Amino acid sequence: MVPTEKAPYILNRATGDLADGAAKLAEEVGSTAVEAVLAQANRNMKNKGAAAAMGSMQPRPTDWYAFDDKDQDTLDWYPQGLTGSADSDSFGVPAFLVSWYFKPKAGERGIRVSFVNPKTLKYRHALLVLAKPDGSYGPINIHAGGIACHGDLLYVADTERGLRVFDLNNVLDLRTVQNDLGDADRVGRHGGRLHAFGYRYLIPQTDAWQLAKDGPNFSFVSIDRSASTPQLVTGEYRESDPGGWVGRWDLGMAGGEPNDAFVMGHPKIQGAMSYRGKWYMSQAAGASANGRLLVHEGESVQTRPFPIGPEDLAVQDGKLWSVTEFRNRRTIFGVSL
Repeated sequence: MVPTEKAPYILNRATGDLADGAAKLAEEVGSTAVEAVLAQANRNMKNKGAAAAMGSMQPRPTDWYAFDDKDQDTLDWYPQGLTGSADSDSFGVPAFLVSWYFKPKAGERGIRVSFVNPKTLKYRHALLVLAKPDGSYGPINIHAGGIACHGDLLYVADTERGLRVFDLNNVLDLRTVQNDLGDADRVGRHGGRLHAFGYRYLIPQTDAWQLAKDGPNFSFVSIDRSASTPQLVTGEYRESDPGGWVGRWDLGMAGGEPNDAFVMGHPKIQGAMSYRGKWYMSQAAGASANGRLLVHEGESVQTRPFPIGPEDLAVQDGKLWSVTEFRNRRTIFGVSL
């Protein structure tokens, strides 16, 4: 990893009318807590399921949980980002959050987040939306390649723009204002009713941090809580060259300038995490080959086995966690630090 100039990665706050739109929708629908969403989880993960995701990895992860058969089989939705209750430090129950993007361009359905209870292995999806002060709302059509939670704020990577922010105090339950969940093929207001592609919960965007200059991409996000002041980590995936960058900001994003920035020196990095003086990077190798975990400490680089299709990274319960993305190989898994 080589230090690089910070100026290309400066972010400007771009709240605009986002907070007003979210507040308008929350006033009408009413907000609920993350804990309440988890209490209403309607899908079941399988402990050590979807073992094909592990490929030839030896030793295998200490823990992994597979999404249910419907989420394994779909060609429409792909998991990307991962964060958890340890990042947030404000949830009343243990949890993981996983972002998914909708792949087909036709019939775009935006992005969603899964709220997962690792104790019960139950989970539920919620739709992320963009709301306007007039009360209208719609899907957010981005890749959502990484997410990170700090307090009640959820940061979502927006590839070409920077970071979108969602307030988890504004998780909205459509059941509080109508008896059903509306039309599974519609989103927004239609015929005086609210729709969210059949999802019960939706979360409107409340804030944004946008690049001051075009150029860098924001592909993943994590939180480093091992420093004296927690830092937000984000960086760039590049398919075939090692010039992708990674940087760190103080939480609160004061001034929008990163504390530091580096060129990573590796292609295909899907997630990066700094923790206790080390850098951890998940490196992909396609849909059928095992990825690698790269660990930088000073001048040395250690390579560890990793599953197929590893993505974003997070630290929780003394382990490093990630999520795998490919069909019938979709898991949340944890390995030793």
